[in-house]
Amino acid sequence: MRITFMGTPDFAVPALVALHKAGHDIACVYTQPPRPAGRGKKLRPSAVQAKAEELGMLVRSPKSLKPDEAKAEFAALGADVAVVAAYGLILPQAVLDAPTHGCINIHASILPRWRGAAPIHRAVMAGDAETGVTIMQMELGLDTGPILHIVCTPVDQKTTGQLTEELAAMGAAVIVEVLADLPAFPAQVQDDSVAIYAPKIDKTEARIDWTESAEAIENKIRGLAPFPGAWFELEGTNGPERVKLLLAEEADGSGAPGEVLGADLAIACGTGAILPLRLQRAGKPAMDRDDFLRGRPIEAGVRLT
Repeated sequence: MRITFMGTPDFAVPALVALHKAGHDIACVYTQPPRPAGRGKKLRPSAVQAKAEELGMLVRSPKSLKPDEAKAEFAALGADVAVVAAYGLILPQAVLDAPTHGCINIHASILPRWRGAAPIHRAVMAGDAETGVTIMQMELGLDTGPILHIVCTPVDQKTTGQLTEELAAMGAAVIVEVLADLPAFPAQVQDDSVAIYAPKIDKTEARIDWTESAEAIENKIRGLAPFPGAWFELEGTNGPERVKLLLAEEADGSGAPGEVLGADLAIACGTGAILPLRLQRAGKPAMDRDDFLRGRPIEAGVRLT
């Protein structure tokens, strides 16, 4: 098929590569414009743009697809279908209608659960038993279009980072499967009455509330790892220091919420306790608990906030 591919972050790269390897004609790759990054704030192309250019593909990175000129350029590609994976820009109706088979999205959740910007984070933070990838026909609503196919995987104790890699690979495999025989995947209308939305993660959500249960806090830690990272404050000689908790497990113990219970750094929660496994001080590399404590000992009885 002649495909227009639309994606931006690392999540979308495996799908682009898989479609290319499957022999499809990638007419053009659309991605968000390069963004300032690093200490020098130099413009850095998206992960999708870097891979597309490596593969010798035509790349476009408009700030918007709403201008008539942008819509006309898109339609002129004459694509059979547009494949969209975490593109990040709103697609006007004219863009949705331009390809022969419309625009098909690779969405990282089991729709209609977790429509929106942060479906993987939200699934982990909510303690969902499973998540997956939905291939859907796009329409103007936010992830409201008819479902073509769903594949699932257990969440287990995976972090958002681990699930993102797994779901990206799953999405790449299943979009190739669907495009190989589109008629075999009839569209199924979503049940809007059970839809749940996955809003973008707000930085204020990342602070750990020690009055929550150990289960909820451990879910939050995995859900926000590796980015933006759940965090707490630890009093130091120069004032409070922010520490990220990147991995933890539930543990036995009880005490006042936020109280350090022993030398192993077990921390009391509203109910139960958690045992940190991997932490990161501001401006420092992430490290395992024992290495962290050698550089920053924390005595039992200290209250974390």
